[in-house]
Amino acid sequence: MTRHFLAGEAQPRYSAARRETVAGLGALAAEIGAEFVVVAGDVFEANQLDPDVISRSLEAMRAIGVPVYLLPGNHDPLDAASIYTSKLFAQQCPDNVTVLDRSGAVEVRPGLQIVAAPWRSKRPTADLAAAALHGLPADGTVRILVGHGGVDRLDPDPGNPALIRLGRLEDAIERGVVHYVALGDKHSRTRVGDTGRIWYSGAQEVTNWDDIEPDPGHVLIVDVDEDDPAHPVTVAARRVGSWRFVTLRRRVDGDRDITDLDIELDALANKERTVVRLELTGTLTVTDRARLDDCIYRYDRVFAWLDLWESHCDLAVVPADREFSELGFGGFAADAVDELVGTARSADAEAAADAQGALALLLRLSGKGAVTGDDRRSA
Repeated sequence: MTRHFLAGEAQPRYSAARRETVAGLGALAAEIGAEFVVVAGDVFEANQLDPDVISRSLEAMRAIGVPVYLLPGNHDPLDAASIYTSKLFAQQCPDNVTVLDRSGAVEVRPGLQIVAAPWRSKRPTADLAAAALHGLPADGTVRILVGHGGVDRLDPDPGNPALIRLGRLEDAIERGVVHYVALGDKHSRTRVGDTGRIWYSGAQEVTNWDDIEPDPGHVLIVDVDEDDPAHPVTVAARRVGSWRFVTLRRRVDGDRDITDLDIELDALANKERTVVRLELTGTLTVTDRARLDDCIYRYDRVFAWLDLWESHCDLAVVPADREFSELGFGGFAADAVDELVGTARSADAEAAADAQGALALLLRLSGKGAVTGDDRRSA
Protein backbone atom coordinates (compact mmCIF):
# COMPACT_ATOMS: atom_id res chain seq x y z
CA MET A 1 0.00 0.00 0.00
CA THR A 2 1.25 3.46 -0.91
CA ARG A 3 0.19 6.78 0.63
CA HIS A 4 0.56 9.62 -1.88
CA PHE A 5 1.66 12.17 0.73
CA LEU A 6 4.60 10.11 2.01
CA ALA A 7 7.60 11.52 0.17
CA GLY A 8 11.26 10.53 0.07
CA GLU A 9 12.22 7.62 2.28
CA ALA A 10 9.02 7.74 4.36
CA GLN A 11 7.06 5.51 1.95
CA PRO A 12 9.69 2.72 1.91
CA ARG A 13 9.79 2.85 5.73
CA TYR A 14 6.00 2.59 5.86
CA SER A 15 5.99 -0.39 3.48
CA ALA A 16 8.76 -2.09 5.45
CA ALA A 17 6.86 -1.58 8.71
CA ARG A 18 3.80 -3.28 7.25
CA ARG A 19 5.89 -6.35 6.37
CA GLU A 20 7.73 -6.29 9.71
CA THR A 21 4.40 -6.35 11.52
CA VAL A 22 3.37 -9.44 9.57
CA ALA A 23 6.64 -11.23 10.32
CA GLY A 24 6.27 -10.25 13.99
CA LEU A 25 3.06 -12.26 14.25
CA GLY A 26 5.25 -15.33 14.65
CA ALA A 27 6.38 -14.23 18.10
CA LEU A 28 2.80 -13.44 19.09
CA ALA A 29 1.57 -16.80 17.81
CA ALA A 30 4.24 -18.57 19.87
CA GLU A 31 3.42 -16.50 22.95
CA ILE A 32 -0.29 -17.32 22.97
CA GLY A 33 -0.09 -20.79 21.40
CA ALA A 34 -2.04 -19.86 18.28
CA GLU A 35 -2.77 -22.84 16.05
CA PHE A 36 -3.02 -20.81 12.85
CA VAL A 37 -3.50 -17.32 11.36
CA VAL A 38 -6.23 -16.23 8.98
CA VAL A 39 -6.12 -13.13 6.77
CA ALA A 40 -9.62 -12.13 5.68
CA GLY A 41 -8.88 -10.72 2.24
CA ASP A 42 -6.79 -7.97 0.65
CA VAL A 43 -3.50 -9.62 1.48
CA PHE A 44 -2.09 -7.60 -1.43
CA GLU A 45 -3.01 -4.09 -2.54
CA ALA A 46 -3.57 -5.26 -6.12
CA ASN A 47 -2.96 -8.16 -8.44
CA GLN A 48 -0.32 -6.26 -10.39
CA LEU A 49 2.62 -5.63 -8.07
CA ASP A 50 6.39 -5.46 -8.29
CA PRO A 51 7.83 -8.99 -7.91
CA ASP A 52 10.01 -7.74 -5.04
CA VAL A 53 6.89 -6.78 -3.07
CA ILE A 54 5.40 -10.25 -3.52
CA SER A 55 8.64 -12.02 -2.59
CA ARG A 56 9.23 -9.95 0.53
CA SER A 57 5.62 -10.38 1.62
CA LEU A 58 5.83 -14.16 1.29
CA GLU A 59 9.05 -14.16 3.32
CA ALA A 60 7.26 -12.19 6.04
CA MET A 61 4.52 -14.84 6.10
CA ARG A 62 7.11 -17.62 6.22
CA ALA A 63 8.51 -16.02 9.38
CA ILE A 64 5.18 -16.46 11.18
CA GLY A 65 5.92 -20.18 11.46
CA VAL A 66 2.39 -21.48 12.10
CA PRO A 67 -0.06 -22.18 9.24
CA VAL A 68 -1.35 -19.03 7.54
CA TYR A 69 -4.59 -19.04 5.52
CA LEU A 70 -5.06 -16.27 2.95
CA LEU A 71 -8.45 -15.24 1.56
CA PRO A 72 -8.56 -13.40 -1.78
CA GLY A 73 -10.53 -10.14 -1.39
CA ASN A 74 -11.65 -7.27 -3.56
CA HIS A 75 -8.11 -5.91 -4.04
CA ASP A 76 -6.59 -9.29 -4.91
CA PRO A 77 -9.43 -11.44 -6.27
CA LEU A 78 -9.01 -14.80 -7.95
CA ASP A 79 -9.48 -13.40 -11.44
CA ALA A 80 -7.46 -14.11 -14.58
CA ALA A 81 -4.61 -11.87 -13.38
CA SER A 82 -4.55 -13.16 -9.81
CA ILE A 83 -1.30 -13.07 -7.87
CA TYR A 84 -2.28 -16.38 -6.29
CA THR A 85 -2.16 -18.24 -9.60
CA SER A 86 1.03 -16.56 -10.84
CA LYS A 87 4.23 -18.50 -11.44
CA LEU A 88 6.11 -16.35 -8.95
CA PHE A 89 3.62 -17.03 -6.15
CA ALA A 90 3.61 -20.76 -6.88
CA GLN A 91 7.42 -20.90 -6.79
CA GLN A 92 7.91 -18.86 -3.63
CA CYS A 93 4.83 -19.61 -1.54
CA PRO A 94 6.04 -20.98 1.84
CA ASP A 95 4.87 -24.37 3.02
CA ASN A 96 2.96 -22.80 5.92
CA VAL A 97 0.82 -20.61 3.62
CA THR A 98 -2.46 -21.82 2.12
CA VAL A 99 -4.68 -19.82 -0.22
CA LEU A 100 -8.40 -20.24 0.48
CA ASP A 101 -9.21 -20.47 -3.20
CA ARG A 102 -12.52 -22.32 -3.12
CA SER A 103 -15.81 -21.61 -1.43
CA GLY A 104 -16.84 -23.85 1.42
CA ALA A 105 -15.28 -25.84 4.25
CA VAL A 106 -11.56 -26.61 4.46
CA GLU A 107 -10.44 -29.09 7.12
CA VAL A 108 -7.65 -27.78 9.32
CA ARG A 109 -7.68 -31.00 11.35
CA PRO A 110 -10.41 -33.40 12.48
CA GLY A 111 -13.12 -31.45 14.26
CA LEU A 112 -11.94 -28.02 13.02
CA GLN A 113 -12.77 -26.35 9.71
CA ILE A 114 -12.31 -23.00 8.03
CA VAL A 115 -15.24 -21.95 5.85
CA ALA A 116 -13.89 -19.77 3.06
CA ALA A 117 -15.70 -17.17 0.94
CA PRO A 118 -13.08 -16.02 -1.59
CA TRP A 119 -13.67 -13.25 -4.15
CA ARG A 120 -13.29 -14.28 -7.79
CA SER A 121 -13.91 -10.83 -9.20
CA LYS A 122 -14.06 -7.25 -7.98
CA ARG A 123 -17.85 -7.24 -8.25
CA PRO A 124 -19.51 -10.37 -6.90
CA THR A 125 -23.19 -10.76 -7.66
CA ALA A 126 -24.19 -12.53 -4.43
CA ASP A 127 -23.54 -12.77 -0.70
CA LEU A 128 -20.42 -14.95 -0.83
CA ALA A 129 -20.43 -15.68 2.91
CA ALA A 130 -23.97 -17.05 2.77
CA ALA A 131 -23.08 -19.16 -0.24
CA ALA A 132 -20.07 -20.64 1.57
CA LEU A 133 -22.24 -21.60 4.55
CA HIS A 134 -25.02 -23.14 2.48
CA GLY A 135 -25.69 -26.77 3.29
CA LEU A 136 -23.26 -27.09 6.20
CA PRO A 137 -24.65 -29.13 9.12
CA ALA A 138 -24.62 -28.31 12.82
CA ASP A 139 -22.71 -31.49 13.64
CA GLY A 140 -20.41 -30.32 16.43
CA THR A 141 -17.53 -29.44 14.13
CA VAL A 142 -15.87 -26.16 15.11
CA ARG A 143 -16.06 -23.82 12.15
CA ILE A 144 -14.57 -20.40 11.49
CA LEU A 145 -15.98 -18.46 8.56
CA VAL A 146 -13.47 -16.21 6.78
CA GLY A 147 -15.24 -13.63 4.63
CA HIS A 148 -14.66 -10.27 3.03
CA GLY A 149 -16.73 -7.21 2.20
CA GLY A 150 -19.33 -4.91 3.69
CA VAL A 151 -22.08 -6.01 6.07
CA ASP A 152 -25.60 -4.75 5.43
CA ARG A 153 -26.08 -3.53 9.00
CA LEU A 154 -23.01 -1.26 8.72
CA ASP A 155 -23.06 -0.35 5.03
CA PRO A 156 -26.68 -0.47 3.87
CA ASP A 157 -26.83 -0.35 0.09
CA PRO A 158 -29.87 -2.03 -1.50
CA GLY A 159 -28.14 -1.96 -4.86
CA ASN A 160 -25.14 -4.02 -3.76
CA PRO A 161 -25.86 -7.76 -4.16
CA ALA A 162 -22.51 -8.69 -2.59
CA LEU A 163 -23.30 -7.26 0.85
CA ILE A 164 -22.91 -9.80 3.64
CA ARG A 165 -26.28 -10.26 5.34
CA LEU A 166 -25.78 -10.09 9.10
CA GLY A 167 -29.03 -11.95 9.75
CA ARG A 168 -27.75 -15.00 7.88
CA LEU A 169 -24.50 -15.01 9.85
CA GLU A 170 -26.30 -14.71 13.16
CA ASP A 171 -28.70 -17.48 12.19
CA ALA A 172 -25.78 -19.79 11.31
CA ILE A 173 -24.14 -18.97 14.65
CA GLU A 174 -27.36 -19.61 16.58
CA ARG A 175 -27.81 -22.99 14.89
CA GLY A 176 -24.23 -24.00 15.66
CA VAL A 177 -23.20 -24.24 12.00
CA VAL A 178 -20.36 -21.76 12.47
CA HIS A 179 -18.81 -20.43 15.68
CA TYR A 180 -16.74 -17.41 14.70
CA VAL A 181 -16.75 -15.06 11.69
CA ALA A 182 -13.50 -13.32 10.69
CA LEU A 183 -14.21 -10.48 8.29
CA GLY A 184 -11.96 -8.30 6.17
CA ASP A 185 -12.47 -5.05 4.24
CA LYS A 186 -12.70 -2.48 7.04
CA HIS A 187 -9.25 -1.29 8.12
CA SER A 188 -10.35 -0.46 11.67
CA ARG A 189 -11.19 -3.02 14.37
CA THR A 190 -14.99 -3.36 14.38
CA ARG A 191 -17.38 -5.61 16.26
CA VAL A 192 -20.42 -6.58 14.18
CA GLY A 193 -23.77 -7.39 15.76
CA ASP A 194 -24.38 -8.52 19.32
CA THR A 195 -23.11 -12.10 19.37
CA GLY A 196 -19.48 -11.20 20.08
CA ARG A 197 -18.53 -13.77 17.41
CA ILE A 198 -18.34 -11.52 14.32
CA TRP A 199 -15.42 -9.12 13.94
CA TYR A 200 -13.36 -7.12 11.49
CA SER A 201 -9.81 -7.24 12.82
CA GLY A 202 -8.80 -4.20 10.76
CA ALA A 203 -5.43 -3.68 9.10
CA GLN A 204 -2.23 -4.55 10.96
CA GLU A 205 -0.95 -1.00 10.29
CA VAL A 206 -2.91 2.22 9.94
CA THR A 207 -3.90 3.09 6.37
CA ASN A 208 -6.02 6.24 6.77
CA TRP A 209 -6.78 9.20 9.00
CA ASP A 210 -8.14 8.76 12.52
CA ASP A 211 -11.56 10.20 11.61
CA ILE A 212 -11.94 7.38 9.06
CA GLU A 213 -10.02 4.63 10.90
CA PRO A 214 -10.51 5.13 14.64
CA ASP A 215 -8.98 1.80 15.73
CA PRO A 216 -6.40 0.32 13.32
CA GLY A 217 -3.16 -1.54 13.95
CA HIS A 218 -4.51 -4.63 15.75
CA VAL A 219 -4.79 -8.36 15.33
CA LEU A 220 -7.50 -10.33 17.07
CA ILE A 221 -6.69 -13.33 19.23
CA VAL A 222 -9.65 -15.70 18.99
CA ASP A 223 -10.05 -18.63 21.37
CA VAL A 224 -12.76 -21.19 20.65
CA ASP A 225 -13.52 -23.62 23.49
CA GLU A 226 -13.66 -27.02 21.83
CA ASP A 227 -14.60 -28.88 25.02
CA ASP A 228 -17.85 -27.00 25.62
CA PRO A 229 -20.60 -28.20 23.22
CA ALA A 230 -21.66 -24.55 22.67
CA HIS A 231 -18.08 -23.72 21.67
CA PRO A 232 -17.96 -20.30 23.38
CA VAL A 233 -15.55 -17.77 21.95
CA THR A 234 -13.31 -15.14 23.53
CA VAL A 235 -11.83 -12.35 21.44
CA ALA A 236 -8.94 -10.15 22.55
CA ALA A 237 -7.22 -7.41 20.57
CA ARG A 238 -3.45 -7.02 20.51
CA ARG A 239 -1.92 -3.85 19.10
CA VAL A 240 0.84 -4.70 16.64
CA GLY A 241 1.06 -1.56 14.48
CA SER A 242 3.64 1.16 15.04
CA TRP A 243 2.44 3.95 12.72
CA ARG A 244 -0.16 6.66 13.46
CA PHE A 245 -2.10 9.02 11.19
CA VAL A 246 -3.25 11.89 13.42
CA THR A 247 -5.53 14.86 12.74
CA LEU A 248 -5.09 17.81 15.11
CA ARG A 249 -7.95 20.32 15.12
CA ARG A 250 -6.84 23.48 16.91
CA ARG A 251 -7.68 27.19 17.09
CA VAL A 252 -4.69 29.53 16.83
CA ASP A 253 -5.27 33.21 17.51
CA GLY A 254 -1.82 34.37 18.48
CA ASP A 255 1.58 33.64 19.91
CA ARG A 256 0.31 31.67 22.93
CA ASP A 257 -1.71 29.28 20.77
CA ILE A 258 1.26 28.72 18.44
CA THR A 259 3.45 27.94 21.45
CA ASP A 260 0.86 25.43 22.70
CA LEU A 261 0.78 23.76 19.27
CA ASP A 262 4.58 23.64 19.25
CA ILE A 263 4.60 21.95 22.67
CA GLU A 264 1.94 19.46 21.58
CA LEU A 265 3.81 18.49 18.43
CA ASP A 266 7.06 18.17 20.36
CA ALA A 267 5.38 15.79 22.83
CA LEU A 268 4.17 13.36 20.15
CA ALA A 269 6.29 10.20 20.36
CA ASN A 270 7.72 8.09 17.53
CA LYS A 271 7.70 11.04 15.11
CA GLU A 272 9.35 9.18 12.25
CA ARG A 273 6.32 6.84 12.17
CA THR A 274 3.68 9.52 12.78
CA VAL A 275 1.76 11.40 10.08
CA VAL A 276 0.07 14.64 11.19
CA ARG A 277 -2.64 16.62 9.45
CA LEU A 278 -3.35 20.06 10.94
CA GLU A 279 -6.84 21.55 10.78
CA LEU A 280 -6.32 25.09 12.06
CA THR A 281 -8.69 28.02 12.44
CA GLY A 282 -8.15 31.50 13.83
CA THR A 283 -6.89 35.01 13.13
CA LEU A 284 -3.19 35.83 13.12
CA THR A 285 -0.96 38.80 12.50
CA VAL A 286 1.58 38.49 9.71
CA THR A 287 4.28 37.98 12.33
CA ASP A 288 2.31 35.20 13.99
CA ARG A 289 1.60 33.52 10.66
CA ALA A 290 5.31 33.60 9.84
CA ARG A 291 6.04 31.94 13.18
CA LEU A 292 3.34 29.31 12.57
CA ASP A 293 4.81 28.52 9.16
CA ASP A 294 8.24 28.19 10.72
CA CYS A 295 6.84 25.80 13.36
CA ILE A 296 5.18 23.64 10.71
CA TYR A 297 8.31 23.54 8.58
CA ARG A 298 10.53 22.52 11.51
CA TYR A 299 8.29 19.61 12.45
CA ASP A 300 7.74 18.58 8.84
CA ARG A 301 11.41 17.59 8.84
CA VAL A 302 11.11 15.21 11.81
CA PHE A 303 7.68 13.63 11.35
CA ALA A 304 7.02 11.08 8.61
CA TRP A 305 4.75 13.81 7.19
CA LEU A 306 3.15 16.95 8.58
CA ASP A 307 1.23 19.76 6.91
CA LEU A 308 -1.92 21.84 6.89
CA TRP A 309 -5.18 20.28 5.74
CA GLU A 310 -5.72 23.27 3.50
CA SER A 311 -9.32 22.55 2.50
CA HIS A 312 -10.36 22.46 6.17
CA CYS A 313 -8.23 25.31 7.52
CA ASP A 314 -9.65 28.78 8.07
CA LEU A 315 -6.76 31.05 9.00
CA ALA A 316 -7.25 34.79 8.55
CA VAL A 317 -4.11 36.92 8.44
CA VAL A 318 -4.62 40.57 9.40
CA PRO A 319 -1.59 42.89 9.67
CA ALA A 320 -1.50 44.49 13.10
CA ASP A 321 -1.25 48.25 13.54
CA ARG A 322 2.39 49.42 13.43
CA GLU A 323 3.53 45.83 12.73
CA PHE A 324 5.74 47.18 9.94
CA SER A 325 6.36 50.72 11.16
CA GLU A 326 9.55 49.78 13.00
CA LEU A 327 11.32 48.25 10.02
CA GLY A 328 13.00 51.57 9.20
CA PHE A 329 11.72 51.95 5.66
CA GLY A 330 11.21 55.38 4.21
CA GLY A 331 10.10 57.00 0.98
CA PHE A 332 9.06 54.68 -1.82
CA ALA A 333 9.77 51.54 0.25
CA ALA A 334 7.51 52.73 3.05
CA ASP A 335 4.77 53.52 0.56
CA ALA A 336 5.10 50.04 -0.94
CA VAL A 337 4.81 48.44 2.50
CA ASP A 338 1.71 50.52 3.28
CA GLU A 339 0.17 49.41 0.00
CA LEU A 340 0.90 45.77 0.81
CA VAL A 341 -0.66 46.18 4.24
CA GLY A 342 -3.78 47.68 2.69
CA THR A 343 -4.02 44.87 0.16
CA ALA A 344 -3.48 42.26 2.88
CA ARG A 345 -6.54 43.66 4.68
CA SER A 346 -8.68 43.81 1.54
CA ALA A 347 -11.66 41.65 0.62
CA ASP A 348 -9.91 40.30 -2.48
CA ALA A 349 -8.87 36.92 -1.06
CA GLU A 350 -6.32 36.07 -3.74
CA ALA A 351 -4.65 39.51 -3.69
CA ALA A 352 -4.73 39.54 0.13
CA ALA A 353 -3.02 36.14 0.31
CA ASP A 354 -0.27 37.31 -2.07
CA ALA A 355 0.24 40.49 -0.03
CA GLN A 356 0.32 38.54 3.24
CA GLY A 357 2.97 36.22 1.81
CA ALA A 358 5.05 39.16 0.64
CA LEU A 359 4.84 40.82 4.03
CA ALA A 360 5.78 37.59 5.79
CA LEU A 361 8.83 37.27 3.56
CA LEU A 362 9.70 40.89 4.28
CA LEU A 363 9.59 40.20 8.01
CA ARG A 364 11.86 37.19 7.60
CA LEU A 365 14.38 39.09 5.52
CA SER A 366 14.40 41.96 7.97
CA GLY A 367 15.00 39.61 10.90
CA LYS A 368 11.78 40.64 12.65
CA GLY A 369 9.87 37.46 11.89
CA ALA A 370 10.55 33.74 12.14
CA VAL A 371 13.49 32.63 10.02
CA THR A 372 13.60 29.28 8.24
CA GLY A 373 16.05 27.69 5.88
CA ASP A 374 13.40 27.53 3.18
CA ASP A 375 10.99 30.20 1.96
CA ARG A 376 8.74 27.63 0.24
CA ARG A 377 5.74 28.56 2.40
CA SER A 378 5.95 32.24 1.46
CA ALA A 379 4.37 33.78 -1.60
